[in-house]
Amino acid sequence: MVSAVCEIWLKGDDGKVNSGISLLRKYRLQWAVALALTAIYLSLLYGLYVPDWNYQVPTEAASLPPTIFSVKCGVRGDTGPSCNAVGMIDRKILGIQHLYKRPIYSRTKQCSINSPDYGPLPPDAPSWCRAPFDPEGILRVSSSVMAIVTCLIGLHYGHIFVHLKDHRSRLSQWMIASFGLVLFGVVFDFSGMHINKALYTVSYVCVTAGAAGILFAGIYVLVDMYGYKRSIVVLEWMGMNALVIYILIACNILPVILQGFYWGHPQNNIVSISIRSHILSCVISGSLELRRKEYTGGVLRIIFSGSLELRRKEEGVYEVFSHDSSPIATS
Repeated sequence: MVSAVCEIWLKGDDGKVNSGISLLRKYRLQWAVALALTAIYLSLLYGLYVPDWNYQVPTEAASLPPTIFSVKCGVRGDTGPSCNAVGMIDRKILGIQHLYKRPIYSRTKQCSINSPDYGPLPPDAPSWCRAPFDPEGILRVSSSVMAIVTCLIGLHYGHIFVHLKDHRSRLSQWMIASFGLVLFGVVFDFSGMHINKALYTVSYVCVTAGAAGILFAGIYVLVDMYGYKRSIVVLEWMGMNALVIYILIACNILPVILQGFYWGHPQNNIVSISIRSHILSCVISGSLELRRKEYTGGVLRIIFSGSLELRRKEEGVYEVFSHDSSPIATS
């Protein structure tokens, strides 16, 4: 919504746009908003002090009091799972009891013996492993400050397409912006602002937006310049039905549909049958490959032994011939 408001209201004069500089000048207010939001996010993420904090985990027995875990922080600018400012803001404003109880870091090796899946805690698990963490918090993803910046970068790609008419100008501006963003993201990552999807960091925004621009330019060359439209029919369908695909996958509707139809037992569903078929095909192909190698090895052994036998017979004939002809030569 913020990006749409910027696109409607924050435009420059209607002068002619014929270069990248004039394009930036026309939408300079939008870039000012992007820079301001980035500065706000960086000041919050790296400037706020995160103190020590506690959280409670209910015990299995309802009669027993909950277990209290203490997380030691007392730092600034930490981007780890336990002491980052983004999580602290969510705990202060939303309340720790309203945060997501199974965060993604619960699947790491530090917090799960079945990593990369959920599982029991290791014996030396840190105290923050069972702490709540909301992936849809105030400063992240759908309500994220940096998500607005990502949308504004996408608007810039669209502005290039609208205002510049020839292929060369479009590609050059897309490549300059995309590779520049990727370079900035790598530099930020090596300077300490690590690529982190959970925190939606500046380096993550730069790398993903730059990579998306490079991919977009590649598809533009393939389709709009060379006319290979059949190769992206599936991608076109996915783009036209992106929201439906997201709902099917994110809400587990598609797995329920695939695993909901079975015969005899719930294990005999489409997913398990397809997995078994894949494993069986791998086993069959592996055995055929082994038989082929054994057959090839046997043929080679036969050829090699036959050549040795022929060589041995030839040497024997040569020895007999030399032995018989030597008296004649001496006489």
